[in-house]
Amino acid sequence: MIQDLHTHTYYSFDSTDRIERVIEAAIAGGVGLLGITDHSYGVGCGRTDVCYDKGPAPEANYGGMLLRYHDHVLTAAEKYRNKIKVLSGLEVCTLVSRDAYALPDSADVSFFDYVIVENLDVPDRSIARGDIFSFAKRCGCPTGIAHTDLFSFLAKRGESPAKYFRRMAEENIFWEINVNFDSIHGFRTFDYVTEFFRNKQQQEIVRQSGAKLSVGFDSHIIREYKPDRVKTANKLIRDMGIRLAFDGI
Repeated sequence: MIQDLHTHTYYSFDSTDRIERVIEAAIAGGVGLLGITDHSYGVGCGRTDVCYDKGPAPEANYGGMLLRYHDHVLTAAEKYRNKIKVLSGLEVCTLVSRDAYALPDSADVSFFDYVIVENLDVPDRSIARGDIFSFAKRCGCPTGIAHTDLFSFLAKRGESPAKYFRRMAEENIFWEINVNFDSIHGFRTFDYVTEFFRNKQQQEIVRQSGAKLSVGFDSHIIREYKPDRVKTANKLIRDMGIRLAFDGI
């Protein structure tokens, strides 16, 4: 089954596509398992006029917005259940800055099928502080590491990749291989993905650890969606003998 576990809809500030339109594009592209993963701050803040460029408004019902979004995804998943499996996910921002709003401590995300966590590699400005293991426990659901060069991250910290990926496998934390190529990202590929697909040593470390990977196009504009990139990445990873995050679901 072809998996794409990173997509955005109009719940994110930088996307305008309906959930149903995103699902239909995935079906047309031959994807069998799709995860909707809107930005946590986009969902939680609800409207750009409430809190964008200002930070979450104190009166914003962040928790209620997360529930509404989750229910919308589940409704859409039921509508298309005979054509595709849809999971309710969330891309969790952990960065504290003027233009990015870290997930509030009070926000419950444990009811999501999974979350993908960004900003792990900027520990000095991230509420995760570079510790995905503690943050995954805080989230309380299956957790992935989004668009992060993990091998460079670990090299800077002086940590053993073999031990780190083994712990990821033990604690059900997966690593995203982001295959995006659209105008939102300047039609640039991620260097860490290119390196991983050519680096046999990195592949062997992940394979032997038992850690799982995920594939995500990180779609923000559905007319620019390229499912063939997703399909190719799925095949390459499985050919390496590495499992994908939701194999067997």
